[in-house]
Amino acid sequence: MTESQTTPRPPADADARRAIAPVICYPNEGLPQPSLELYQNARAGAQKTGEVLVPPRDARCFEVPAGHFFRITSVEGSQVGDLNMWSLTDLSERFYSGKTRALHGTHLTTGERMWSSFPHMRPMATIIADTLDWYGIDEFGGSVHDVIGTRCDPYTGNLLSGTQYHHCCHSNLTRALADHLGISLAEAEPAVHDVLNVFMCTGFTRDTGQYFMKASPVRPGDHLEFFAEIDLLGNLSACPGGDCSSEHSSDTAACYPLLVEIFAPTEGALEGWSSPARNGYDGTHGR
Repeated sequence: MTESQTTPRPPADADARRAIAPVICYPNEGLPQPSLELYQNARAGAQKTGEVLVPPRDARCFEVPAGHFFRITSVEGSQVGDLNMWSLTDLSERFYSGKTRALHGTHLTTGERMWSSFPHMRPMATIIADTLDWYGIDEFGGSVHDVIGTRCDPYTGNLLSGTQYHHCCHSNLTRALADHLGISLAEAEPAVHDVLNVFMCTGFTRDTGQYFMKASPVRPGDHLEFFAEIDLLGNLSACPGGDCSSEHSSDTAACYPLLVEIFAPTEGALEGWSSPARNGYDGTHGR
């Protein structure tokens, strides 16, 4: 077989095809906009009602009523976390990382929202504060709080290196959900889904398009804060990769706890706000 048969030659107009300008798939100017001023003013007077400390290489669930706030904080050292969210009353309504990515971009920050799965597709939580929003996009194309990574898991580890590692984020989230709801691991695992990688610094390589991670810029005291748009069940894993500077799914990285705090607004602080309804599509699908 000749080289011309194995390696297709570029067409004469290859450069012209590559030079076509991109078009944004989902222009987001039409999205319903959160009232950040209302949320932040309500947060200023809110009172703490509870907290959950997530141990290193483990996960914990927490509940947040609609109209309340929660904050995730790095408390002892540089540590990333994997966040799952569901409707408190319906596990079929869960965080939809792919659609959130399509609407807002690969990484989230203040003013952007976490959207739920079909057929609900409504805002679940709005980010109201981010102490790492200064990071922006670095020279490698990396940024913080991604919705592109799926969560470290034992299946991929087994596929790539034959390991049986049980404290990756997928397994951590599965155990925590099972314990919180009093159900079996087999029942809990299908509900675990793609995450918001809190504090994680990631991107895609420009030459191969591969997902990369690098040392998180998070330091003790840094936090990401959310407003709960609906009644939420959250689940946060303190990733076994620590700051994800070298690897994940191992016991070698330095790992630290993450703190989740929940805050209730004072009465009347959210006047005029209401929890968003399910998506208005009629569900007939052309029939």
